Amino acid sequence: MHVFTEGRVTEPSYIEIIRDRGVPADPDVTVEVRIANATAADSRRTPMKLVDAAASLMRDEAREARRSGLATEYWPQVWCVFDRDQHESIETALRHARDADVRVAFSHPCFEVWRLLHHKSVTGSFGGVCNLAATRLPFAPEVANIKLVLPEQIPVGSYADTKRRALQMNAAHATHVPMTQRDPYTDVFTLVEQGLPIWDCVNTSTPSPWWHS
Repeated sequence: MHVFTEGRVTEPSYIEIIRDRGVPADPDVTVEVRIANATAADSRRTPMKLVDAAASLMRDEAREARRSGLATEYWPQVWCVFDRDQHESIETALRHARDADVRVAFSHPCFEVWRLLHHKSVTGSFGGVCNLAATRLPFAPEVANIKLVLPEQIPVGSYADTKRRALQMNAAHATHVPMTQRDPYTDVFTLVEQGLPIWDCVNTSTPSPWWHS
């Protein structure tokens, strides 16, 4: 799985934790995760530029997969993770991603909404201001770098509740409201489940020090 992230720190550090400590949906399947734009400059991290780069890589990966005769279910996935923030052309970026078979994990106003859902339900609007979500993180007053995700910031057994809270939060918006105007909103759980893929099996006999109980 190739992932293009808007953030230099937050999304990559979160993905690394989930990859290393999460419980795989299928223990017999190993997914190699690569942050495809790890060294990219900030100017190359807008949603449109992320999708452009991801679409190009997806074309290359699809071409190679066809040449190799690889079954489609084993084709590499290419993802973008980006936020609404104050970006322009969000709708265009999402449409371009769909057309290019690039998957997107999207949050409004930002990824910190998903982090916050690990701890509590989220209601009300952030007015498109990411900092309002970040300052509500329970550990915010105690950390030097709020952008860096640490393992201890994600409670053990939190995934099932986190996804449930996200779905409830998203469902609070009227169906006619476009996704890009839903504040707050996140579908990062699609990246976790479909990309990595990690699943919080409630009834499992496999002990895990993290992610589920």
